Amino acid sequence: MRIGLFTDSYPPYINGVSTSVAMLKKALEKQGHTVYVVTVSSHALKYEYDEKEKILKIPGIPVGIYDYRLSRIYPISMINKMKNWKLDVIHSHTEFGIGILARIFAKQFNLPLVHTYHTLYEDYTHYITHGYFDKSSKKIVEYLTKFYCDKTAHELIVPTNKIYKLFKEKYEFTKNIHIIPTGIEVERFFVENVDKKDVELLRKKLNIKRKDFIILFVGRLAEEKNVEFLIKAEKKLLEQNNNIRLLIVGDGPDKEKYEELAKSLDLGDRVIFNGKAAWEEIPVYYHVADLFATASTSETQGLTVIEAMASGTTPLCIRDESFVGTVTDELNGRIFDTEKEYIEEVLELVNDNNLRARFNQQARIQAEHCSSKAYATRVLEVYERAIKDKEAEYRYGIISKIIKKVKGE
Repeated sequence: MRIGLFTDSYPPYINGVSTSVAMLKKALEKQGHTVYVVTVSSHALKYEYDEKEKILKIPGIPVGIYDYRLSRIYPISMINKMKNWKLDVIHSHTEFGIGILARIFAKQFNLPLVHTYHTLYEDYTHYITHGYFDKSSKKIVEYLTKFYCDKTAHELIVPTNKIYKLFKEKYEFTKNIHIIPTGIEVERFFVENVDKKDVELLRKKLNIKRKDFIILFVGRLAEEKNVEFLIKAEKKLLEQNNNIRLLIVGDGPDKEKYEELAKSLDLGDRVIFNGKAAWEEIPVYYHVADLFATASTSETQGLTVIEAMASGTTPLCIRDESFVGTVTDELNGRIFDTEKEYIEEVLELVNDNNLRARFNQQARIQAEHCSSKAYATRVLEVYERAIKDKEAEYRYGIISKIIKKVKGE
């Protein structure tokens, strides 16, 4: 099969969507398929095409939200090149920018379009509105999302039941919805694949002592990730156990705000702000940690939770449907509702090594079901369905034209 993946995010830019698309490309290629990627270039005017990797980058301009760039919607000079790929199916991973190009290209060349909904845009409108017209802006986002996913995509993929319910109950989506949790290259997080020397070197670099109990957060430092919760809870945890430390890996618009918060709470070196980490170094951070924690309710799935579990690190997550199905309370991790519960559960896990070891083992087992191979196999089934539906649609169109012509005569 010849597949086109259309995305606004792709390495070297790092986020959940970027990681997901890169992983899918690699997994599909391992199964013998030819995969092209259309994404955004870091240049405003320059097109880039890597013939060997089959990656086309279209000029983009910054939009003021993180490192995101918006591409030209219809790059005429590149259309013929894309046409020569002779794609069987298009899989879009964004609703805007490159996503609009995917929709136009699919319609122009009569190709089936599969779409994956990755981002809860309603949780991000404040970056544009800054608190003004928030209600109306969310309505606009809802309209645009419904239009793109319902009117143009032949098949829709969502990562969790949380997003399924959003489309079925709130958006009243009428087409097929496939719940396929995004897979990751779980193998690279396995303990046997991470060099112990690298773990020790990182511990020394971060000045982590043997007695320290490390709670890890990996992700974007922004309002919707609720990192503030973890920092404030750290203050109360230290009143019970001074060896508990919070390691925050990531960058974002609120990094300075969180650093100031930690300073105002007099947390000193009990909170470590690491900043961004290179993609290849990320597994090492999970193996430095004793516990992975997140209080974010803005996730569509939470890939960092799966990464932690693949590393054999117990996840401690706020109760949110994004994590249901991955984290099972009391089996492979813990779920909390309040700050009080969070603190109690951290302290229990600090004091009970056997309990944590059992969770770690079960977490690894669960993560193995989230492999990139399993994900790609399920996505291929959706591609095949979209292709069949498109062929049926095409035949129906021809028959309708013939009938109309006969009636006209």
